[in-house]
Amino acid sequence: MTYSEFYRRSIADPSAFWAEEAKRIDWHTPFTQVLDDSKPPFARWFVGGTTNLCHNAVDRWLPTQADKPALIFVSTETDEERILTIADLHREIQRMAAVMQTLGVVRGDRVLIYMPMVPEAVIAMLACARIGAIHSVVFGGFASMSLGSRIEDATPRLIISADGGSRAGKVVPYKPLLDEAIRLSAHKPSAVLMINRGLTPFSSEPGRDHDYTALRASHLDAQVPVVWLASTDTSYILYTSGTTGRPKGVQRDVGGYAVALASSMKHIYCGNPGETYFSTSDIGWVVGHSYIVYGPLIGGMATLMYEGTPVRPDAGILWQLVERFKVTVMFSAPTAIRVLKKHDAQWLSRYDLSSLRSLFLAGEPLDEPTSSWISEGLGKPIIDNYWQTETGWPILTVAHGIDKTPTRLGSPGLPMYGFDVRLLDENTGQALGPNEKGVIAIAQPLPPGCMQTVWGDDDRFVKTYFSSIPGQQVYSTFDWGVRDSDGYYFILGRTDDVINVAGHRLGTREIEESINSHPAVAECAVVGVADPLKGQVAIGFAVLRDPTAAASSADRLALEGAVLAVVNQQLGAIARPARVYFVNLLPKTRSGKVLRRSIQAVCEGRDPGVLTTIEDASALTALREALVG
Repeated sequence: MTYSEFYRRSIADPSAFWAEEAKRIDWHTPFTQVLDDSKPPFARWFVGGTTNLCHNAVDRWLPTQADKPALIFVSTETDEERILTIADLHREIQRMAAVMQTLGVVRGDRVLIYMPMVPEAVIAMLACARIGAIHSVVFGGFASMSLGSRIEDATPRLIISADGGSRAGKVVPYKPLLDEAIRLSAHKPSAVLMINRGLTPFSSEPGRDHDYTALRASHLDAQVPVVWLASTDTSYILYTSGTTGRPKGVQRDVGGYAVALASSMKHIYCGNPGETYFSTSDIGWVVGHSYIVYGPLIGGMATLMYEGTPVRPDAGILWQLVERFKVTVMFSAPTAIRVLKKHDAQWLSRYDLSSLRSLFLAGEPLDEPTSSWISEGLGKPIIDNYWQTETGWPILTVAHGIDKTPTRLGSPGLPMYGFDVRLLDENTGQALGPNEKGVIAIAQPLPPGCMQTVWGDDDRFVKTYFSSIPGQQVYSTFDWGVRDSDGYYFILGRTDDVINVAGHRLGTREIEESINSHPAVAECAVVGVADPLKGQVAIGFAVLRDPTAAASSADRLALEGAVLAVVNQQLGAIARPARVYFVNLLPKTRSGKVLRRSIQAVCEGRDPGVLTTIEDASALTALREALVG
């Protein structure tokens, strides 16, 4: 069967198509209805069926692969390695689950996980899945204010954290950030479970904070049965930045997610049971959820979890790991490859990479020079793929498990099965033809694995994702794109105010609010500017309450540092702009709307176009002068 035939079947008869794909996982109770789309845009998959993510990731492989590696952990930060077999992982999950139950966690409770890249983080996620708790993993780089907003929204009964993480040899204490986040949040968890790595001292709050090592020791022989969940039950919440400044909790189901991942491991990633999958992402992001934890394990593969950077101890560390653990499928980000481009290309050929079949790259657009450089250096296929936190698995790529559809430089590929991708005019909603720029949208129903809704806010789900294209209730990706005559898509950038820095989606509104909180700032605008390394970086322009505060270059430098420190404190280093420039006014329309696209164009050296509605054209001149001055 050709991929085009496979794809057409998935769109023409989704119920029949996904009923076949659903056979790739175990069901405790068979589903009675493949798809319930009676209340659009809400789609419910495999209605009536019961299953469990932990069972499909671990328990079902015990009879055939109990002694095979399941979780391979390598830290070049702490010089630590651990290999857990399927049987080992099964035991540790039950121990963690028993500890959670001791602390009062029951089915439906939220458990927030604020952890570095260590095995206990994966174990905690799977333990939640096992007992029907809903996990919400927050990236360890987030500062207290961002973490606190997520605690307040998810209302977790339990928070699991660690004393600290490490990045490039620098220890990042987590506990003080967590304590401050809990203080800021209106919701207070019943318990905090701490994994002590011995990296940095921390204080404990009596009655609330518990030591995992001590509790684990009393549950070494725990036997915690799987809780069978409805396919449509919630598996986890993963927060993604929103343009309103309030994070959106992407809510995902159980059965649809399991089927989508099992299907993608076969058709897209071409992984086989007993092989090893290596994703360089972090569990705090959707790639980490789908393709460090659940996808590879559901596919019967070992998953390699790496704590470290691509260049420490040297620029060959990733390829050394591929050789040592015979990695067959690898997933990384263009940013990581751009970092490696600064080093000797000989690192790419120093190790035996004969086990590696493909390198998948996603997170931000993959430029042709970077793709060509890594492809030539490794001598392996480089497969781009495009997707979002909201979709959970790729929207655009090539499915070499179906046929050997060729890749195309600069393009993530073709629509994946189940995704009825459209290219639409943002003003009229009309379908566009080849080489016409439009918004990339997805017609209903969204396939299995995509978000169910926004946690606690169905109206926001509809308003945010299904209300921006005139005349049609379709899912907007908020990305510009074009499609060539062969159907390959090319991503051109965001249509909204969320920027993509090294694969991390950041809301400009959140950053603007943080900058505005500095007492010297009257107003500001933040835009994403193209960057050869990170894809985009945030650049801020601030109007001061007293312009004389930045009269000299020394004053400007000191004030910029102070403003950046505020962002770093409130949102974390990941959200800190690359620069903040001080100007006397921002480019605005006469109605007061900030012309962010024009600001971005000036920053990137492009023509901002004819601006008939601009209130004061001298504002753009001031921007240019600030950039060069």
